[in-house]
Amino acid sequence: MNIPANLKYTKDHEWISIDGDIATVGITDFAQKELGDIVYVEVETLDQTLAQDEVFGTVEAVKTVSDLFLPLSGEIIEFNEELEVTPEVVNADPYGKAWMIKVKISNPSEIENLLSSDDYKKLIGA
Repeated sequence: MNIPANLKYTKDHEWISIDGDIATVGITDFAQKELGDIVYVEVETLDQTLAQDEVFGTVEAVKTVSDLFLPLSGEIIEFNEELEVTPEVVNADPYGKAWMIKVKISNPSEIENLLSSDDYKKLIGA
């Protein structure tokens, strides 16, 4: 299972890449495997400011729909529109082409509460 060491993680199985005050967010390899074949990604919170742990969208797989939780408070400034056309890229490349949103971080101290790759591995038993 792929769990890149350079990323941060949440207990809700999102990964976070931080570049200055911008966080890129997607779901982990573990999450996409648990969900199965992804058929739809919906994010209707573009240009909205949300608090940490608020729902920013959903991922729909063949048999289930799962909420996506914002790992850091901030404004959602970009949505990966490629996922509207090819949501299955989440299964193929969860840490690359399948990023979901970019967030302008409003509370950098929240970064300290995210999981390291080692912490995330312990969480999922990897």
